[in-house]
Amino acid sequence: MTDDLDDLKQALKAATPDPNPAARSAHMALARKNFADLQETPSSTRPMSDRPRRGFWTGVFAMLNSLTTRAALTATTAFVAFGFVVVNLSELVPLRFADGPSQAPQEVRQEESNLHNLPVQPKPETRVRSDEKARALPESGLSSDDPEQDSYQTKQAAGLAAAPVSESLQRRGAVGALIDSPQVMPVEDNLESFANEAPNRLKVTSENPVSTFSIDVDTASYAVIRNSLMNGRLPDPDAVRIEEMINYFPYDYPAPDGTAFQPTISVSATPWNPHTRLVHIGIQGALPDAGKRPPLNLVFLIDTSGSMNQPNKLPLLKQSFRLMLGQLRPEDQVSIVTYAGSAGQVLAPTAASERAVILNALDQLGAGGSTAGQAGLQQAYAAAVAMREEGEVTRVILATDGDFNVGISDPEALKTYIAQKRDSGIYLSVLGFGRGNLQDATMQALAQNGNGQAAYIDTLSEAQKVLVDQLTGALFPIADDVKIQVEFNPAQIAEYRFIGYETRALRREDFNNDAVDAGDIGVGHTVTALYEVTPVGSPAQLNPPLRYQPATADEGGEELGFLALRYKAPGAATSQLIETPITADMPPLPDAGFATAIAGFGQLLRSSDYVSGWSFEDAIALATETKGNDTFGYRAEAIQLMRLAASLSGN
Repeated sequence: MTDDLDDLKQALKAATPDPNPAARSAHMALARKNFADLQETPSSTRPMSDRPRRGFWTGVFAMLNSLTTRAALTATTAFVAFGFVVVNLSELVPLRFADGPSQAPQEVRQEESNLHNLPVQPKPETRVRSDEKARALPESGLSSDDPEQDSYQTKQAAGLAAAPVSESLQRRGAVGALIDSPQVMPVEDNLESFANEAPNRLKVTSENPVSTFSIDVDTASYAVIRNSLMNGRLPDPDAVRIEEMINYFPYDYPAPDGTAFQPTISVSATPWNPHTRLVHIGIQGALPDAGKRPPLNLVFLIDTSGSMNQPNKLPLLKQSFRLMLGQLRPEDQVSIVTYAGSAGQVLAPTAASERAVILNALDQLGAGGSTAGQAGLQQAYAAAVAMREEGEVTRVILATDGDFNVGISDPEALKTYIAQKRDSGIYLSVLGFGRGNLQDATMQALAQNGNGQAAYIDTLSEAQKVLVDQLTGALFPIADDVKIQVEFNPAQIAEYRFIGYETRALRREDFNNDAVDAGDIGVGHTVTALYEVTPVGSPAQLNPPLRYQPATADEGGEELGFLALRYKAPGAATSQLIETPITADMPPLPDAGFATAIAGFGQLLRSSDYVSGWSFEDAIALATETKGNDTFGYRAEAIQLMRLAASLSGN
């Protein structure tokens, strides 16, 4: 008596023809061809939902459809069964064909690394009339002349190369790689880079009396420091930019009267050195007028690469932009451009009143692929050009973890490209998300050359601060290319030291050169700068007088120094000048004490030898004493961070 399995065996044995070497060879050749096509797809445009079907299984189905005889179908069944056995065995032995080994994952990664060498190729934009804003935008450098890049971008958009290589995949051949599921790989902290220079050193006034710098309203450094401390570790010293720590907080400086902004100067004691003084320079931008602001055109340029597939990156980014949408007016417009293996526009220019449409476009975004930053920037600027109208403010907001790894090989060419767009009136701001591969140096370069602000968002509270509470200051400029030059009087000041602004230093001759770019001030912004100065005859003087002294002019009298400030009205080519003397009797400002506490905190984090007699406890005491008005709790949070730093430092 036989069971059903025996009956099936007999039926298959009777129906199966003798082996046909020629047919087997043809089938294997077709399988190899389909497999090779899947590994490196031909150059094509970005895949769409109606793209032609292709791939390994598509080829198999086509082969089956072309075979109609009973014998051929039986032979194909045997071939498919043989294929499943091979795939299962590939866990132990990599699959090889007669013409050589399959492509290894390491070789695929080598192809990806070659994409770093692609040149930046900005292409001219095509202007679109107002009545064409809702139509598809023109191409703007989205595809490369390099077929290897196009094929790579096609694979990435199809989701085939986005999955990281797992340990089991490394043991398999390429067939095993095709069926491995995507997963998120951990990233190492040493992939981060920060833009900074060595701390400013003490300068002898008689030898170098002039200090020139560009203002800075960025706040990214403070948020990165907070993120490190809240995660139980002291920040990388290079991540500490003291001016961004100080300027993170709003200050109660005198408001300007009928002008764009007003500088205020005070002189006070130095808490970490009783024999020196602090010169405190504060600038208050004109406060916002709720009834007056031009229409706003925003292009959200969103990084959707695989590295953004973490809760504190793309999901937080979506939540952050949701908050921002609530601050926009019906006459404002929003467009969304994304980039990963390739770039594309996912939302045409849409009125801010169409909130549901914009939110739906945001909700549909997912992470996967490499980071084609060049293509994304080009597409975003093309969208901005199409949206721009006379009298409106147009800005690109780049949201990324900063990991640009495809299409940008020449940073100087990139800076030039962004500067050209800046000069045309389209500014670029940068928002950083996540840690591990944060490329702060790249983000700073982009924002500085784009006349925009760089901020780091690690919590929804920070998104509220940057994109809601301070939105007008971040997006609506009131002064461009703001430069400050301080000349100290050697008859009164023996030495001085500029605290922070290392990455914003300018040459002396740059001050009067209107072609030199500098920082910008937005509506309601405050900017703070601190100098520690050593009076002549003070025991704190570290450099003894030279034997041969130049004759000292007496024109300065009792002045400690002289402040000169240059700025341009937005869009203007010629700067305006503001000048005021610095005298010892200038009273301290109400907020000077808290700014000083933050400056001391930053120097401690950088292990400065100029505050060696001071401690985190001293900074905590001064900040607590001078906290003043703290409507949003930012200053209380800073004091808590000081406590964490004290504990982590072992003090």
